[in-house]
Amino acid sequence: MKLLTRAGSFSRFYSLKVAPRVKATAAPAGVPPHPQDLEFTKLPNGLVIASLENYAPASRIGVFIKAGSRYEDSNSLGTSHLLRLASTLTTKGASSFKITRGIEAVGGQLSVTATRENLAYTVECLRDDVEILMEFLLNVTTAPEFRRWEVADLQPQLRIDKTVAFQNPQTRVIENLHAAAYRNALANSLYCPDYRIGKVTSEQLHFYIQNHFTSARMALVGLGVSHPVVKQVAEQFLNMRGGLGLSGAKATYRGGEIREQNGDSLVHAAVVAESAAIGSAEANAFSVLQHVLGAGPHVKRGSNTTNLLYQAVAKGNPQPFDVSAFNASYSDSGLFGIYTISQAAAARDVIKAACNQVKAVAQGNVSSADVQTAKNKLKAGYLMSVESSEGFLSEVGSQALGAGSYTPPNTVLQQIDAVADADVVNAAKKFVSGQKSMAASGNLGHTPFVDEL
Repeated sequence: MKLLTRAGSFSRFYSLKVAPRVKATAAPAGVPPHPQDLEFTKLPNGLVIASLENYAPASRIGVFIKAGSRYEDSNSLGTSHLLRLASTLTTKGASSFKITRGIEAVGGQLSVTATRENLAYTVECLRDDVEILMEFLLNVTTAPEFRRWEVADLQPQLRIDKTVAFQNPQTRVIENLHAAAYRNALANSLYCPDYRIGKVTSEQLHFYIQNHFTSARMALVGLGVSHPVVKQVAEQFLNMRGGLGLSGAKATYRGGEIREQNGDSLVHAAVVAESAAIGSAEANAFSVLQHVLGAGPHVKRGSNTTNLLYQAVAKGNPQPFDVSAFNASYSDSGLFGIYTISQAAAARDVIKAACNQVKAVAQGNVSSADVQTAKNKLKAGYLMSVESSEGFLSEVGSQALGAGSYTPPNTVLQQIDAVADADVVNAAKKFVSGQKSMAASGNLGHTPFVDEL
């Protein structure tokens, strides 16, 4: 889930008091600029700093925080959603108007990205405007005011934002899938529950910030900025709160089912079992298995005709459909299974055929050539995801928060190559034998229940 907002610089007074004087470095005169290696530092207070000076014309800087929806409790549900929308509210150094107008004036951009694990505040601008954007980024993450009338005015946007997102059936199914699969933590939605809209107060926002926006739960990552500059900023201005903050509950997988009956002619359904935590060797095996079965079309506007799931379903189903493997890994758990889209009358046959194909892999019906092809697809997808500055920044920030270190692409590729055929078969076996969770949306008259699979 990604929301884009625009923002601006501090007031002159606050800038003199708090904001650093940041200047983007340039390559030495007469020397062609060459990207440097990623530099990675972990401060004694737990704050992680990473930077890559690539001498690009645009710089991108992000503050990553362990403050996703999984850290909400029953009394604070929806807080992280409101935080995503509140990035342009008045802070101690600038009004909402000045923030918005200031970023527009330099052609910059602020994006607030949320997962169930993390929040990421990212700014992008031309190198010469790094000072303005860095000041704003620090102000938003360290000095929000959350004035009551501004928070109240923002509440209706929660409903609009959720309504727009839930117009996509896939979003509804994935949110329901997590609610069905977990008892707590990862069961929390990325969106504010309807009954909480209008009830998330400025005091709750301040409490959430105080207990989750701490140095030990943060990472500052910069592209197109030198490491000494990033380190100086972090040491001076992101050392405002020590401690680990509220750790949140460990995710507890339970298995369950949520069915959303409506008049849609297409049925969206996901069937999963618990897989593995991100960063583990088992998680790599599930990622390879996903590409063995089919992770989605690799040709623009193409179909999945070459993947095993599609071929298995197509044998007995002449009607249009779509099917792919679903895979999601988190810090302490994961979900793996299938995601199908089919005509309502064919839902049972499509879902059962897809599940049977996973069972076939669990029985060893997969060739070494299929596994190697899947590895190649996974490696190519990973390398392409970190090729852009946005993807690379997100990858570094996620690793910094999750592991406190950075694994370079070459090592990631080696870990993928280390997955054996037997590991892929064992991953499929874990899905087949595991307790299932299911979410479905549409005309469900012909959709099987989870205990029928």
